[in-house]
Amino acid sequence: MFADESARPDGLHYQPDFISAQEEAALIGHIRALPLAPFQFGIYEGKRRVVFFGSRYDFTHQRLEAAEELPAWLVPLAGRVERFAALPSGSIKHALCTEYDVGAGIGWHRDKKHFDQVFGLSLASACKFRFRRKAGNKWERFTLNAQPRSLYVMTGASRHVWEHSIPPVETPRYSITFRTMAQA
Repeated sequence: MFADESARPDGLHYQPDFISAQEEAALIGHIRALPLAPFQFGIYEGKRRVVFFGSRYDFTHQRLEAAEELPAWLVPLAGRVERFAALPSGSIKHALCTEYDVGAGIGWHRDKKHFDQVFGLSLASACKFRFRRKAGNKWERFTLNAQPRSLYVMTGASRHVWEHSIPPVETPRYSITFRTMAQA
């Protein structure tokens, strides 16, 4: 699960086999049927393809914008994540479905301040989910090997202090990221 538990960021939780192989296949089928488009980061276009639900962050205008509501097939899974995290029903207001082709990854970042808790469901293949934070003149690092069908949860320091990234994947991968909204 975690290579070195002492280095694990506070607030990072991991649940292997959160869904079954049959549920995974159905979710991948739903994602493949979506109108996936390259991720837009201002004027740059990422290699991964995405669809946002509930809200999306516009990097050009640096603001949160409304997006299509969570589709019916995604609502029960959001509820399951809420129950797992002991959140009130309806707490998850945002979902991001992502397709990573071979060679696609995500650079170092923290999720936007508009969001609070982050829940990621890894599908189709494993990935190295990397974390880092500045420690003096060096970086403190941690890697979670996120397996297919697993759920990771980022709260507290893992969400707000540590940066995270995914290096380019070697095999196609999908993910569903759920987020709660930050309190104003």
